[in-house]
Amino acid sequence: MKTLLSQPPSKSLQHREEEQDVKNIGVVGCGLMGFGIAKNLLKHSYNVAVFDINKEAVKKLENEGAQSAESVRTLAKEVDVLILSLPSPPLIEKLMTDSKDGAFDVMKKGTVILDMSTNDVELTRKLYDKAKQQEIDYYDCPLSGGPAGANDGTLTIMVGGKEEKFSTILPVLQAVGEKIDYVGASGAGQIVKLCNNMIVGGIISLVSEALLTGEKAGVPKEKMAAIFQKGSAQTKVMDVFGPNIIADTFDEVKFSLANMMKDMNLYQYLAENVEVPALASQSAHQLYQLASYQDKGQKDSTAVYEIIKQLQKGETKN
Repeated sequence: MKTLLSQPPSKSLQHREEEQDVKNIGVVGCGLMGFGIAKNLLKHSYNVAVFDINKEAVKKLENEGAQSAESVRTLAKEVDVLILSLPSPPLIEKLMTDSKDGAFDVMKKGTVILDMSTNDVELTRKLYDKAKQQEIDYYDCPLSGGPAGANDGTLTIMVGGKEEKFSTILPVLQAVGEKIDYVGASGAGQIVKLCNNMIVGGIISLVSEALLTGEKAGVPKEKMAAIFQKGSAQTKVMDVFGPNIIADTFDEVKFSLANMMKDMNLYQYLAENVEVPALASQSAHQLYQLASYQDKGQKDSTAVYEIIKQLQKGETKN
């Protein structure tokens, strides 16, 4: 196998001196988000190596200038920063801690992990503690802005972890995001992200119900949505997800229903752990559960509109 990351990056950013020795970055997970992250790191002259079981996605990034790795462990051995963009907490835990495949055991002291997945808060803190024992810095850096934001490098990034070293990872974050906030200690970024996505899912559900109600009462969805955006009901959720609801284009995935369901489940678990009654979020959560039971997970999050429409017609199936 070729040696990874052998060429030094050019000094194209004015703040490059703040990066110290951060040159080699590994990205694990090359889906819609990971692809955009890796592409923008390459644009900012970092050496980037990638790993994903989807060889087609890896090949596309090779065409952009990235190098591929045979495994997560191979990648983790050589990088200064390891970025995770993965779909589930169990997979994150396995790829970091597994005695055979895990990255922790082979990473150099002083390296940094940026978990840009949406992860469980308890697991995030567990991984932070494990990393600390091995003199590795672990930051939770969940993202908002979707694939379009990842592609354009305009993501919002919520950061949890050790504040003292935040300035050293900031240039890396600025290569992929536009609005970056240090939130607090380990897990704080994930807390904000889970609460954010619960709000987004709740608004999608309420907007879907309101638009269907208005349409059934005689006013077209398009007209109502346009008026909502002029008044106190205005929301960015309508800008992003409204077109799918209005046009019934639920196969145009902006954020999958399966991913929204995962984040809602993590939010419910978080609320339960801190003993907050999740009354307002329960109805939205139940709608997404119904949609999941009907195998709508690979559709857009707005597919809950179809569930509400079925309920209105009495057509729901178990």
